[in-house]
Amino acid sequence: MAGDPLSGINPQNLDTGRNNLDRAASPYLLQHRDNPVHWQVWGPAALAAAQAADKPILLSIGYAACHWCHVMAHESFENPAIAAVMNRLYVNIKVDREERPDIDTIYMNALHLLGEQGGWPLTMFLTPKGEPFWGGTYFPAEARFGRPAFTEVLEKVSEAYHQNKSAIAQNVKMLVGGLRNMARPQSRDRLDLSNDTLDQVAGQLLGHVDPRHGGIGGAPKFPQTGLFDLLWRHYLRSGSAEARRVVVNTITKMAQGGIYDHLGGGFARYSTDAEWLAPHFEKMLYDNAQLLAHMALIEAETQDPLLRQRIDETVGWLLREMIAGGAAPGDGGGGFAATQDADSEGEEGRFYVWQKAEIDSLLGDAAPDFCAAYDVTEHGNWEHKTILRRSLAPDLKDDATEARLAAARAVLFAARDKRIKPGWDDKVLADWNGLMIAALTNLSMQYDRPDWLAAAERAFGFVVATLGIGDDKLGHSWRADQLVFPGLLDDYANMMEATLALYEATGRPDYLAQAKRWGGTLEAEYADAVNGGYFLTARSAEALVARTRTAADNATPAGNGTLVGVFARLWYLTGEIDWRERAQSLLDAFAGDVPRNFFPMGSYLNGFDLYANAVQVAIIGRRGEPATDALVRAAYTVSVPNRVLDVIAPQSENGDTALPETHPAAGKTQIDGRPTAYVCIGATCGLPVTTPGELASSLKATRAV
Repeated sequence: MAGDPLSGINPQNLDTGRNNLDRAASPYLLQHRDNPVHWQVWGPAALAAAQAADKPILLSIGYAACHWCHVMAHESFENPAIAAVMNRLYVNIKVDREERPDIDTIYMNALHLLGEQGGWPLTMFLTPKGEPFWGGTYFPAEARFGRPAFTEVLEKVSEAYHQNKSAIAQNVKMLVGGLRNMARPQSRDRLDLSNDTLDQVAGQLLGHVDPRHGGIGGAPKFPQTGLFDLLWRHYLRSGSAEARRVVVNTITKMAQGGIYDHLGGGFARYSTDAEWLAPHFEKMLYDNAQLLAHMALIEAETQDPLLRQRIDETVGWLLREMIAGGAAPGDGGGGFAATQDADSEGEEGRFYVWQKAEIDSLLGDAAPDFCAAYDVTEHGNWEHKTILRRSLAPDLKDDATEARLAAARAVLFAARDKRIKPGWDDKVLADWNGLMIAALTNLSMQYDRPDWLAAAERAFGFVVATLGIGDDKLGHSWRADQLVFPGLLDDYANMMEATLALYEATGRPDYLAQAKRWGGTLEAEYADAVNGGYFLTARSAEALVARTRTAADNATPAGNGTLVGVFARLWYLTGEIDWRERAQSLLDAFAGDVPRNFFPMGSYLNGFDLYANAVQVAIIGRRGEPATDALVRAAYTVSVPNRVLDVIAPQSENGDTALPETHPAAGKTQIDGRPTAYVCIGATCGLPVTTPGELASSLKATRAV
């Protein structure tokens, strides 16, 4: 079913006197189907019902793995007395931010315009037409934390809506006007991007990195892989030892911190403290996709066995616990699920934390060494419990000691596996899947893991089969045969990036053709013909109070930022001038935002780096032959984030598959009939090479280090 699950219902027949979430597909909405609150699913019917009753809308936005969403649900939404106030005064609408990020983005921006810090649960008060006029995040059931009781808020906001229409109208005018203005260029100043720009941004960013624990600033602390990718690129381009140090330190402290699941693999969303000890324990597909790609980029340079171990473990978690589409994790399907919850048995982190007595009982004589390595003490390191971590002494020990620790971890993992597991949100999101498919594809080539490539291709096929409409359109979210359609900008951007990664890895022309078809849909449905760039939502999508357009990253990369690199890659692979012009147009559309605030511009700036500094690798040879495949693998083993790979059959056999005329290696041939590689920067190619070692050396020569 496309779009609003209640679409097609006559608003006059919509029973707002009941909880209608039993009709939803989202696991987050289904968590609330038994609340005494008369929740409605977002859609025209619910808004029309609010207009008919002249009731304001209480909009509650969250997601299945959100700890504080669970807290507010238990305190307020499961409370019959509070629910009665909500039902009497409001039409109550519940939204899954992962299923409808277009709605979440609008109302989170409205909260920011009110001068409030964002977060989830997001609690916004709207006119019956969906216009925001006030809001907040978590409200306690009883007054505390300096916040009023939720029922007091409900009563006062309703009173203001009905008795002070002019003030409400003024707030609406300010907020809706501000939202629409956010989609327009924030600066008309022309900025000519260059490598100097990238270096200046990197230099400023270094001043914000925590020199001890890594990461940006203090608590809470998020991975922010786009910014640390930018710093790593700066190191490769300039040789900056400080940039290398802070990037390596950050990922090492994360990989050995409590934010990492040392038994099952995978990273939690963020740390509540400055030293990566205590996360809200939810695991998100998008974080792990970005961290896998980031770790692989660094490990290719450092050959750090810790990062290689974390990559193997995290992919192991992904393929063991995050395959969606079947009846249970790992059962059939092929797409990747969205999240694992922070809570189990009503308690945050219960599944993941330990008491020392448990570990002593399970490990026996091996317990002292394990406890010393993983910061396990009688009193615990977090709320009288222990979160396993090794960041106090992050260096790996000798092989024999590491083998004993691994055996101990296996014992604890088996014991933990018998606990009641956290909730699993198995909806398949096109944009998050695109991030993971691209990462997994590149990892499969870097580490010669054809099974990982097969998993990436299965996921890609699943997304196309279940979220695709025709051969050129995508939906956003799928679960239980319900499809949220049309898709969003980020769905197309990330799936195009995944498609191009698969094309470079396999050489299958259907992947390249698919990327181009989706690119055509973007231009027809999402382009901002006035200001440049692309809107988050399609022209044919449901009309909301504002249409979002930004290149600023959030927890996930901004579609407009990602597309700079996607269009640049399409230009280099095809030689079709339109892709270069589209990349340049995107750069021009958002260049003025960089001087205002570069922090959310990581994807955009990294895309510019590819556009300006591509390292084009052309291999003349037949895929499937060992010598050619060895060169292909070598191209992935060097830390060169701007690599663009073409594999072309020898000229006498290639028919219409020759390199584009614009490619600097166009017309070049094999040496002595052997598969041959050319590494090119700008219009110049290096000397031909025929061995993997020579190709790796040629790639390293393109960098400052």
